[in-house]
Amino acid sequence: MSTNAELTFLMNAMANGDKKAFAAFYKAMERPVFKFIVSKLNDPFEANDILHEVFMDVWRSAGKFEGRSAVKTWVFGIAYRKTMDHFRKHGRVTVTDDMPELEDDSPDAVACLNATQEAAHLRFCMDELKVEHRSAIELAFFEDMSYGEIAHVADTPEGTIKTRIFHAKKLLLRCLSGRMKEATT
Repeated sequence: MSTNAELTFLMNAMANGDKKAFAAFYKAMERPVFKFIVSKLNDPFEANDILHEVFMDVWRSAGKFEGRSAVKTWVFGIAYRKTMDHFRKHGRVTVTDDMPELEDDSPDAVACLNATQEAAHLRFCMDELKVEHRSAIELAFFEDMSYGEIAHVADTPEGTIKTRIFHAKKLLLRCLSGRMKEATT
């Protein structure tokens, strides 16, 4: 992904109507933002619709970006709010048991099976978390955001984010421990 300075440069160009800058910005941010949205919804079609809305907001609001946060944080904040709006409008999406198969180049079949089972356990446990807890964990560990950045994205005090992550980690540990014990018996 591009650096904050590069993304800021593109934002400034977009504020002046530069469509090529928007295309470059979209290319840099599309995949991580889509991944973030689809991880909440478990529906790639709905996630695409929200992704489109996010980038339309970015295009329309580029001139309003004040630089009080990293560009990535600002964009993820828009994506987070759009996703939460979707939940408010449509209620919680039903989660299915379908898990995408994980590709592993390892020739060891046992290692592949174990990795797939662990990923399934983690996905199950992540899906059991409240949306706010899951979002905080994903932003912290998958998007490598600081507590302050996550607080900005979620428009929530930093202390609340720390508490959410603390509780989410405890819940994940309990869930994973229980699932691992079940798997071995």
